[in-house]
Amino acid sequence: MRDCAFGRWDSRYPAGLPLTDLSGRLDTRDMPRAKQVAGPRRSSCFARRLMRISRPISSALTALTLMLCQTADSSAEPKNAWVLVKPGAETQVQKSVQERGGINPCMTEDPGFGAYEPWRRGLPIGQLLAPRTWRAKGAFDVVFHFHGHEAARKEWVRVMDGPVLVGIDLGNGSGPYDHYFSSPDAFRELVAATERVVAGRMGVASARVRRIGLSSWSAGYGAISRILTQKHNIDSVVLLDGLHSGYDSAGGTLNPMQLGPFSAFAKEAAARKRLMYVTHSSIIPPGYASTTETSNYLISEVGGRPRPSKPRRGDRFGLDLISWFVKGGFHVRGYAGNGPADHCAQFGAYGDVLRIHLARRWRA
Repeated sequence: MRDCAFGRWDSRYPAGLPLTDLSGRLDTRDMPRAKQVAGPRRSSCFARRLMRISRPISSALTALTLMLCQTADSSAEPKNAWVLVKPGAETQVQKSVQERGGINPCMTEDPGFGAYEPWRRGLPIGQLLAPRTWRAKGAFDVVFHFHGHEAARKEWVRVMDGPVLVGIDLGNGSGPYDHYFSSPDAFRELVAATERVVAGRMGVASARVRRIGLSSWSAGYGAISRILTQKHNIDSVVLLDGLHSGYDSAGGTLNPMQLGPFSAFAKEAAARKRLMYVTHSSIIPPGYASTTETSNYLISEVGGRPRPSKPRRGDRFGLDLISWFVKGGFHVRGYAGNGPADHCAQFGAYGDVLRIHLARRWRA
């Protein structure tokens, strides 16, 4: 096709680009002769040229407008929509006892008490595990564990030697824990009673708590949620597959009021002022947020995203690591599995948390 003085064009190419031969040279075989054209005809030719040039520009502007509109629409989506993504189908698995090396995570072998004496009573609730010998008399460190105190004790005695463990079980669901510690006096009295029992065992009347850690499995987070909102000096928090919440009224995110105390503590841990360690399975509960979603929420609150991982041979109870995150003193580990045994298996991470993170922190 001819177009005034521009030579031959081809519809396969954008308007305004003359054809070339295979060598890349301009194909002049069909170029018009250098013949002057009368004024009116040149004007008409120029108009046609202008129209032909303007078409691609108009198309480009239209495409750009559509792209900007699409970008504006996508920006209306929640900033951290990935937080609400449910665990994938590949995580919805359940290992047999044989696949876990002959271990039932919900009924693990009892190692006894190790360097600790048997459970002691004398507290308003729960029981206390004190070392047989004290490295120093006076100040001591203590972890208050909520829900599954026997499972916690089995892991504790394998790796700890010195700090005190207080184990508390108040029944099923987070409600009883939340209710008991709704008053700040409840935890304050528990700490004071712990000091009295340890002082008697130590033989030092002035024995006082130095550092306090809180740990929980499953529903025990209800106690920690309350305690973190009160004026207590908490150094460390460990959550084993046990942080749930509802969704906000619009359904666009998790309930910030319920997760607020944990979010605030996570930020302090990320700044290396505290220690926080969170684990989650891939269980999808009905009607409320999973531990995967709440863990992701905390990660988003400190400005991060979880990183994918492959299972590690060293993880106990058949745990299969699928994701992890670290920022300062804030740690998250995600594991595959959606059954009761996968829930119990979270205690397999407790010993490593105590030995690698908590004990080292407190020794320093």
